Amino acid sequence: MTPGEYKNGGEQLHINYSFAESPFGTLIVGSTHKGICYMAFADSGQEPALLELKKSFPNAEFQQLTDKIQQDALFIFNQDWSKLGDIKLHLKGTAFQIKVWETLLKIPMGGVSTYTGIAEKLNNAKASRAVGSAVASNPVAFLIPCHRVIKANGEIGQYHWGTTRKTAILGWEAAKTRNTK
Repeated sequence: MTPGEYKNGGEQLHINYSFAESPFGTLIVGSTHKGICYMAFADSGQEPALLELKKSFPNAEFQQLTDKIQQDALFIFNQDWSKLGDIKLHLKGTAFQIKVWETLLKIPMGGVSTYTGIAEKLNNAKASRAVGSAVASNPVAFLIPCHRVIKANGEIGQYHWGTTRKTAILGWEAAKTRNTK
């Protein structure tokens, strides 16, 4: 997002949102005309999930509408993974967060990395805690694969939507990549 859009809480942004089922639970997906701006698991129901989306963009206009951008993003769960690069994102974050999220996008499906590994890729080996904070603030669940980050000791580690879901996602991705080889 532009610095102005970020600073003004999404003022003059029109966000379409919808709810969809995934193999891992119900999702709320938000999009602007530029791309997906929000995706989260709606474990507490639709109303609380919508309130969380609105907190992220307090000055935006919202419309419940499933658009092509959302449909293309949701095909990730049952279509050809080679099209992942076609999904457009419209993110708000600090410059460091954006760099971390870009690095997460380079972790291949079925693969994992560590917080330290990501910090090293950013040429800042001592920034693993800051990387952890950026990973935790990922606004687009699953599409930006924060679930692919594990602890340096090999433990699964935390996940905003629970370690059981993280383990299931990693297993599902591993199975998908094995089936395509």
